[in-house]
Amino acid sequence: MPRGRRPAPPPVGPFRRLVRRYGWRAYAIPVLALATVITLADVALSGSDRTTMADPVAAPPAVSTPAVEPAPVDQAPAEGEGAPVAEPPPAAAPPTYVEQGAGTVSVVDGSSQVYGTGPLERFVVEVEDGIGVDGAQFAAAVEGILGDPRSWGAGGQRSFQRVGATEADAGGYDFRVSLVSPGSMETYCPGVGTGGYTSCRYGERAVINLARWETAVPDYGGDIATYRQYVVNHEVGHALGNGHQPCPGPGQLAPVMQQQTLGLQGCVKNAWPYP
Repeated sequence: MPRGRRPAPPPVGPFRRLVRRYGWRAYAIPVLALATVITLADVALSGSDRTTMADPVAAPPAVSTPAVEPAPVDQAPAEGEGAPVAEPPPAAAPPTYVEQGAGTVSVVDGSSQVYGTGPLERFVVEVEDGIGVDGAQFAAAVEGILGDPRSWGAGGQRSFQRVGATEADAGGYDFRVSLVSPGSMETYCPGVGTGGYTSCRYGERAVINLARWETAVPDYGGDIATYRQYVVNHEVGHALGNGHQPCPGPGQLAPVMQQQTLGLQGCVKNAWPYP
């Protein structure tokens, strides 16, 4: 090589020319290009997955679970005397009973002798909590009414016995006699339409309205003792399967299954199935 002559520079490749021209940006271009390719591939794959999930053919068939229905309650239709057509007359004195109890009832514990000689009907007596009534006294009154020979056991047709809390818990009874405040009547006789005034039979319960137990009705003229006999026999009569009866004619004894709380319709008051 002649002195003073520089060797020719090595040939410059296309990448070096790109670096000389664009500097650091030349390194970023392939990185960005690779990232773009990866992103496009991921989008394509994700779209394919979503299509497969939305495809009704690829999805497993839905399994339907039948709804669990509560066991039906075996009870006859409710029966009651209904609300009075006209507004009942105002009481001459402030009421002596509780208008609204606690809404819960308690069984009056204890049992009685068997009254009568026919097929045995066992009953439970209940009193609503918070109404200030002596449960033992109410139970004794119900016993005396159902044990009377003029009641549903007349002539050996039935016998009656009150049973207590143990039998109530075990279901060892045929019906209940429940004393309930006027404000709780629609709870224990739903849909019957007592208006908080009348009593009713609902399911296994003969529900006695406390207001009627304490004050009777105008057509009984203050004869509360006879009305109590009537209302127990009437509602228990429903529990035993008896329906309503009309007044047979003016001046005759009203059938105990007549709706005497709503009026005597020309009949004479009567508290007994077999007077």
